[in-house]
Amino acid sequence: MYAISKLRAGWQWCAAPELWSRRRTAGEAVLAVVLGLLAAGTEELLRGGELRLWVVPSMVVVLSLLRRRLPVSVLVVTSALAGLSGGFVLLLMMVAWSSGRRIAGAGRALGAFTASHILYVGVTVAMTWSGLRPLTQVLFATLYFLATTLVPGLASRYWTQRRTLLHALQERNAQLIRERAMIVGQARLMERRRIAQDMHDSLGHQLALISVHTGALEVDPELTVRQREVVGVLRGASVHAMHELREVVGILRDDVAGPGRGGEDGQRAARGTAGIEELTQAARAAGSAVELRRTGERRALAAASDHAATASSRRH
Repeated sequence: MYAISKLRAGWQWCAAPELWSRRRTAGEAVLAVVLGLLAAGTEELLRGGELRLWVVPSMVVVLSLLRRRLPVSVLVVTSALAGLSGGFVLLLMMVAWSSGRRIAGAGRALGAFTASHILYVGVTVAMTWSGLRPLTQVLFATLYFLATTLVPGLASRYWTQRRTLLHALQERNAQLIRERAMIVGQARLMERRRIAQDMHDSLGHQLALISVHTGALEVDPELTVRQREVVGVLRGASVHAMHELREVVGILRDDVAGPGRGGEDGQRAARGTAGIEELTQAARAAGSAVELRRTGERRALAAASDHAATASSRRH
């Protein structure tokens, strides 16, 4: 159990800073084993000794697993070992690709690849030194390093930066869309409030004047009983109109229920389709021949639809 816990802790350390999923863990393990087998085959083709046939693949597997956790160190060590043995060449390409993605900062990446180049060229020239044309050996080693290490590293860094930029642009675009939706909603709310305020200021004042004048006219002793009834109907209509205006203003201000205050007679103003019957009675009291018919099943309506139905009945 102790050995298993240590292996698990070591694996999590290798996987940092991002914990691997099971699928990614299996992929990394398979990749390390494949690189190790290819390194063993390369050593066998190069007629390496029995010791190198086991040591090189083992080191390739370990460095492959550490390349994400220690990109700079693994790149430098692999470059030096690639100058000693051809079995590290495929690993060097893989490490260069991973280092191009994971080394933070252009200066640090330049320093890591420069140190790797110096070590690779130095070890390669030292291992193949023949005393003839050392500059030619340096030239070929440099070209080989550029093809196997620098090009994959630059390609990986470009691809990573491009993907990061696209991701940042997508997030910025989504943020702009959210902000635009918020601005549109706020503008719509402000316009509704402005309309509600205009209706309340203009129509409310006029309806209040009508209610006051009809109330004063209703108590005039010179009017007949029939005239007082008609004036009372007009006064009641103006009061109901004021309450309905408040309800419309409440709807425009996102207050669906509306204020719902009672009139001067202490009765609660009827709202929506519930006030059609009272509207019919008021029309009959004014001398109009009105008939109210109900068909279908009674059900609740939305505030805007309820108000529209009441407004339509008033027009008819």
